[in-house]
Amino acid sequence: MFNLNWKPCRSYLVVVALALGGALALMPAQTLMAQTRSLPDFTDLVEQVGPSVVNIRTVEKVKAGAAGSADEQMLEFFRRFGIPVPPNLPRPPRPDRGQQEEEQPRGVGSGFILTSDGLVMTNAHVVEGADEVLVTLTDKREFKARIIGTDKRTDVAVVKIEAAGLPAVKIGDAGRMKVGEWVMAIGSPFGLENTVTAGIVSAKQRDTGDYLPFIQTDVAINPGNSGGPLINMRGEVVGINSQIYSRSGGFQGISFAIPIDEATRVADQLRSNGRVTRGRIGVQIDQVSKDVAESIGLGKAQGALVRGVEAASPAEKAGIEAGDIITRFEGKVIDKASDLPRLVGNVKPGTRATITVFRRGSARDLSVTIGEVEAEKPVRKAQSPEGKPPVAGPAQVLGLVVSELPDALKKELKLKGGVKVDASEGAAARAGLREGDVILAIANTEITGVKDFEAALAKVDKSKAVNVLFRRGEWTQYALIRSPR
Repeated sequence: MFNLNWKPCRSYLVVVALALGGALALMPAQTLMAQTRSLPDFTDLVEQVGPSVVNIRTVEKVKAGAAGSADEQMLEFFRRFGIPVPPNLPRPPRPDRGQQEEEQPRGVGSGFILTSDGLVMTNAHVVEGADEVLVTLTDKREFKARIIGTDKRTDVAVVKIEAAGLPAVKIGDAGRMKVGEWVMAIGSPFGLENTVTAGIVSAKQRDTGDYLPFIQTDVAINPGNSGGPLINMRGEVVGINSQIYSRSGGFQGISFAIPIDEATRVADQLRSNGRVTRGRIGVQIDQVSKDVAESIGLGKAQGALVRGVEAASPAEKAGIEAGDIITRFEGKVIDKASDLPRLVGNVKPGTRATITVFRRGSARDLSVTIGEVEAEKPVRKAQSPEGKPPVAGPAQVLGLVVSELPDALKKELKLKGGVKVDASEGAAARAGLREGDVILAIANTEITGVKDFEAALAKVDKSKAVNVLFRRGEWTQYALIRSPR
């Protein structure tokens, strides 16, 4: 019984083995290589790049005997491990002149050598507020560093040590990186110098800052790694390890690095000018939603919606209006709103550039002279006029009661026309419109007064969502009014 069953089983196994062998023989060599590919060996990379990575310690001068309170001890804890200090934590007062001072450790970070004559790149938050910066090389030589410049917006800093013949890093191309490729980090987590960690690129172009599309990795990054290099398998620096996502303060699998091309652009300006100049056009922008894009005829949800235009700004002089959607800058597509400040910011102030806007159902090109980023101005809120009652009787449509826009308000808001919302209820209220808003356009039709408003509404298909461009204070945005069914 057993022998009778064994023979066919053995034959079956032989047949299966032959079939598998034939299948393997027919598989492409590339597929077989992928299946047998081993994990990477980072030893050569560590030997190659390791000597270019430095440890950075910062020192702060405080009053002798002042570090006794709980707040000061907590500050010291954050500084010692390079953890950003919470903004609401009280800070000890700075010492007065003439009082005895002592040096205390402030924080630990990392950096890497840019040039053989001692230029070092790191994070701005590593050296910010330090009275003294100390750079230690892998051969244990220590130097006092001079801060060349820092840029808070990108968190990039350049410092200089007096040394020669140093091993500089090779700069790579962050744009060539692919999601899934191996990368390595070297730094000083928790003060542990020359610590090597590795992982893969998890994502690119992560929006976590005004001017930076971050590289996301799963490389273990902890406090003290800040400012260290992110290295590809060719031994090139492709980023600066800068941030982590964490609920505990330690590594949880999500790390962010500044792309090296963005960092070197900033570093070049810091080296030549000691500061960074950025272009601006003077607009407040927002994302374009899918519903808005479809309702105004844009189609795809892309571009930057102009919610407000600063007075006397380059944008106003170029003819950009609130409600425009900026779709291209110098021919480059604006896929999402955050792309615009990055592209404009990289342009030298005074340069003329072409901006493509989508307005009232069609695209047009405008020429703008790029201005320079300056301190942010407080947004001026428009005040409602007092005294005169509405000139025209209300026209209640879709839950709206509107009236003519007084000349004084037109002048204050610098508008050519529009109607003022006196009451909003029902569908209009659900869409977000409220009393005091100024309606500028309906269904891509510009509104100059109540008569235009009523005429535009008469042509609208009430069974579909109606797009309304309105102004609130100095902000302009779209709303979609859906009539109840």
